Amino acid sequence: MRATDRVREIVLPIIEAADASLYDVEHESGILRVMVDREGGIDVDTIGDLSQQISAALDHDDPFPNQRYLLEVTSPGIERKLRLPEHFQAHIGSDVNIKVRDPIEGERRFEGRLDIVDDTGIEITLASGDEPVTRRIAFQNVDTARTIFHWASEEQTSTKNKSTNKKASTR
Repeated sequence: MRATDRVREIVLPIIEAADASLYDVEHESGILRVMVDREGGIDVDTIGDLSQQISAALDHDDPFPNQRYLLEVTSPGIERKLRLPEHFQAHIGSDVNIKVRDPIEGERRFEGRLDIVDDTGIEITLASGDEPVTRRIAFQNVDTARTIFHWASEEQTSTKNKSTNKKASTR
């Protein structure tokens, strides 16, 4: 069993007891990253509590004997890495950035809307060009993938603030 799979086994009951979910576990460059989430987002206090509990559990049942590592318990963030099929499934309809191992029609990077996820891969509609273009990408060809967060434009923010100010002045 891989060490990260053992970490999943150890931390999952702790995370579920906090009414949260395990998003992913990564171990790279001496950092053990445990990403947790909750419907509606996870707060800093819960992450702090989970960090202490997970640290104690990993000290008791060390999945990396004779290795040093830094434990990081965190949220997946606004722009989330997509590694597992269930990550892709949860973000159908989202804008994504995909880098592939083997070029597809001469391209290695794609940005577009994630439309379809099945057992073998994904389909995205590319963001560029006049005509929508769909690309099929097998999971085994995905090098990196993440969601794209779009910040509200200045015009949208300005309109929202004017609307809020009107409501406040009529009270």
